Amino acid sequence: MQANIKTVSFLGISAIEIDVQLQMLNGLPSFTIVGLPDKTVAESRERIRACLYSLGISLPSKRITVNLAPADVQKEGSHYDLPIALALLTAMDVIQSEDVQDIVAVGELSLSGNLARVPGVLPAAIMAKSANKILVCPEACIQEAAWIGHDSILAPKSLLALINHFKGEQILPKVETKHADISVNTAKYGCFSDVKGQMVAKRAMEIAAAGAHNMLMLGPPGVGKSLLASKIPSILPPFTSEEALEVTMIHSLAGQIADAGLVMERPYRAPHHSASLVALVGGGMYAKPGEISLAHRGVLFLDELPEFSRAALESLRQPLETGNISIARANSHVTYPARIQLIAAMNPCRCGYLGIAGKECNLAPKCGKDYLRKISGPLLDRIDLFVDVPDVTIDDFAQNKGNIETSDAIRARVIGAREIQLERYKNKDFCTNAEATGHELECYLTDNAKQILYKCVDKAKISARGYYKIVKLAMTLSDILNINAIGEEQISEALGYRRIF
Repeated sequence: MQANIKTVSFLGISAIEIDVQLQMLNGLPSFTIVGLPDKTVAESRERIRACLYSLGISLPSKRITVNLAPADVQKEGSHYDLPIALALLTAMDVIQSEDVQDIVAVGELSLSGNLARVPGVLPAAIMAKSANKILVCPEACIQEAAWIGHDSILAPKSLLALINHFKGEQILPKVETKHADISVNTAKYGCFSDVKGQMVAKRAMEIAAAGAHNMLMLGPPGVGKSLLASKIPSILPPFTSEEALEVTMIHSLAGQIADAGLVMERPYRAPHHSASLVALVGGGMYAKPGEISLAHRGVLFLDELPEFSRAALESLRQPLETGNISIARANSHVTYPARIQLIAAMNPCRCGYLGIAGKECNLAPKCGKDYLRKISGPLLDRIDLFVDVPDVTIDDFAQNKGNIETSDAIRARVIGAREIQLERYKNKDFCTNAEATGHELECYLTDNAKQILYKCVDKAKISARGYYKIVKLAMTLSDILNINAIGEEQISEALGYRRIF
């Protein structure tokens, strides 16, 4: 006798078929799982055996072979417990094969028979809806699964409840689908009025947020670089429903979904400079998303930029250019979306006080050049705004907080600029100036702006990438002012943020 059931795979295979065979065997019964299972999958047999025993179901005295097809793809994770158990119960005639013919099942079984949360339920729900199948997932994952709007979801608390549902003895309630009502409480991030002084840096932050531009802050320690970066989520625009779904899928695969189900806020990831290459890029044996992918459609803040390893910094080149990152391992090749906004901060030198009389070390200015050399030219060329963050003066401390512009006022201008960009790129696969190809924005340049731009680019030997980044940055400045052209003022300010090292 044999049975089969399908479950979603998270390694690029759309579905994995699980076959269970019961065969007569002379001797002791056995329970074998084949098809490249890892340790967690192999341990499913013990969890399933204990689970069925707690329900009063005994395994037959036969050889049980569970085959996970395709056999050449490595299987990992505890989400295979439920589909294996259902296929086994079907082979044992506890439930009918018709009951599990059109389902996608994911779930981890406890020894007592309860179903525990597993990562990746949202992609499973999307796959089930596209294939017009029923999704079976743990009750703890209801909120995550319901956001996709799939009408056929079963979310039992235990395996016994699911069995009784199939037998008609205990009908599981219908899971109500939800639609995203995205509203973010930005107050928890603080307000830009908390930052004294640093008007130029605040202006640059607004421009960066309005066009999703990459930004690097340079300044001595203690002047507010990290504080400024921590406030940027308070001025970012809310998600669109499509963006929220994209980000939630990545976090679902990484197992970082909260009880609310949908990721409602733009990610703000700030890994420590000791983070490894795998932590940033993603990977491991099963190519999980890293910090770069987890910051998709949000901000990746790298403080003390030169202190990151050279390999980790160079790994940023591909996602900053293409908006995705490919992870190649011996047993898997995965491409994750990574449209990130890089915000970085660094000191001007190792001691941090280059250019400040009485504080700089004896190696100045050579120490500053050596410190900056730790960041490659190609990586610096991918940054749109370079901002010097000077020391805070006594006059800055004396500022009245009530007279400083708040995050709400800045955010209103940022949202207005983003709405203009959404309309401009409504037929494109991107929605911000930073993602646009620069040549399609050249038509907005006025003649005088072109002359200024050409002269500066030729004199400073700016690269082609740098040229188009200046155009895109100037377009964002026009969007903030709601001007449908790039004039002299916008191109001049954009050039001012382009640092020539």
